[in-house]
Amino acid sequence: MTTPADVHDVRDPELPGRLLTIERDALVPLLRARAEEDFARPAAACPGWTVRDVLAHCSAALTRVVESRFEEGVFSPESNDRDIAARAGWTNAQVVDELERGMTEAGAVIAEAGGVLDKIALGEWVHAGDVREAFGEPGAYGGAGLPYALMLLAHVTREEGRVPLHADLDDLDEPLRLGDVSGGRRPPARYIGDAATLVRLYAGRSAGGASYELAGAQVEELNIFGR
Repeated sequence: MTTPADVHDVRDPELPGRLLTIERDALVPLLRARAEEDFARPAAACPGWTVRDVLAHCSAALTRVVESRFEEGVFSPESNDRDIAARAGWTNAQVVDELERGMTEAGAVIAEAGGVLDKIALGEWVHAGDVREAFGEPGAYGGAGLPYALMLLAHVTREEGRVPLHADLDDLDEPLRLGDVSGGRRPPARYIGDAATLVRLYAGRSAGGASYELAGAQVEELNIFGR
């Protein structure tokens, strides 16, 4: 696997929308092909939520972005639960329809927001992986969007001043630098393994039994979503 472009410190405003579009084209057909009962499967990565709950949360979040509805406490656990409950009377198809619209329209809004909403696009991609994993699909946190997700992850962790990390990825041609790479905070940690597992660790997900090496940092320090 190669990244579609070099990872620079300068923000690419089109990257979040590009990631959402790629994921939309992969995820939505998968969802429309699944049986109704599959939406009731538990999403192990999100304890207490079903696949439908994850999708309702994702579609609601993107609708909020498109409509610029960010009241106090938005995206808190309580707010997320309210968004899911508000869609309790919807059919699964309606939830998927809203998700598709959000993944289509949110990119332009995120691009104009100056970076403050970039992380939402990455979270949507991770949640798509949660859904694929619940379905038992192979390569849950991989696919065509992975190179773009890595680029966005690198940028988000730099902007947030996260633990510096040098990743030697089995499936990437060049090393990936994440977090505060200025050199002033602490020596960079080192990760050796595959790219999908790296994403899992940064998203606070289980490594799924994958083999990897992490030195100079604790797994808990990598989690950018705090769950």
